[in-house]
Amino acid sequence: MNQQRPFKVLGIQQIAIGGPDKMKLRQLWVDMLGLEITGNFVSERENVDEDIAAMGTGPFKVEVDLMQPVDPEKKPAVHATPLNHVGLWIDDLPKAVEWLAANGVRFAPGGIRKGAAGFDITFLHPKASPEFPIAGEGVLIELVQAPPEVVQAFARLA
Repeated sequence: MNQQRPFKVLGIQQIAIGGPDKMKLRQLWVDMLGLEITGNFVSERENVDEDIAAMGTGPFKVEVDLMQPVDPEKKPAVHATPLNHVGLWIDDLPKAVEWLAANGVRFAPGGIRKGAAGFDITFLHPKASPEFPIAGEGVLIELVQAPPEVVQAFARLA
């Protein structure tokens, strides 16, 4: 480690679950467990049609994205890994990316960009490489820039 970590992971922002048919996922998460659908996001480029469900409220709300592929033959195959990814609230995303990359963490292509929920996001790669020996060890991890109210809410808990 080349210096003290200049950012904090505040909490879980989302979990994303993929399947061939998101209606089957809705049966469990919405009909049985009572989560509320708060939105929908479709992207041909990311090959995803997702319903955004939510548990909890306010700054502690956690998204549960119920995803199916737009085209099951294309990549990314959002349905091939049932627990597709975990999203973490980060208090300072640009600093986190800079520090993690400098310390050997591998990022997926795409850089920092706007995500489905409107927050800046980036992904840690699930597999390490010789150049970047630290990765998700099979798990895709999304880093999500927390808005000020979420940063403040977590600070009040500390």
